[in-house]
Amino acid sequence: MDKKKIIRKNYFIKRKKNYFTLSFKFFSPLINLIKSKKFKKKISISLYFPTSYEADVLRIMDIEYFKKFKFLLPIIEEGNSMNFYQWEKSDILTVNKYGVPEPIKTKKIIPDIILVPLLAFDKNKNRLGYGKGFYDKFFNRYVKTCEKILSIGIAFSFQEYQKLPKYKNDFELDYIITEKGIVS
Repeated sequence: MDKKKIIRKNYFIKRKKNYFTLSFKFFSPLINLIKSKKFKKKISISLYFPTSYEADVLRIMDIEYFKKFKFLLPIIEEGNSMNFYQWEKSDILTVNKYGVPEPIKTKKIIPDIILVPLLAFDKNKNRLGYGKGFYDKFFNRYVKTCEKILSIGIAFSFQEYQKLPKYKNDFELDYIITEKGIVS
């Protein structure tokens, strides 16, 4: 069995057993990081709709600092590509073929910041996702042609793995944030 598949299986179980609700304090390092980047425009930030015991990033919508942001959610499209569309908490969602809620398609937007779910990460900011490569494909497609997109993995500290196997198309994140702060 592929090493990544074994790690995925183990970390699905680990995340389910150790899951906890994030406090608002979890997002303090994210706020400090965003402030340090000095964005010159209204920031668009892509969230993900948490499933399977993923860290619940939707909580940031209840934090005053984030009220001025434009929020996006991903939609899985043909050819297993992923794009981002604007979303507000009160908007209707549909469910994709993986059982994940998605917004209604409007105008496609390239986010300034993407919060990325993951199963495992290592100290080199490599992430292990679910194996379809949606985020890796998106980053590899847009990072070369767009202004810098800030990629931030969101995880629990127990999801850290010593050294993840890395393949050619795997995208290294800019930052990973856990309840213990920014992984560096």
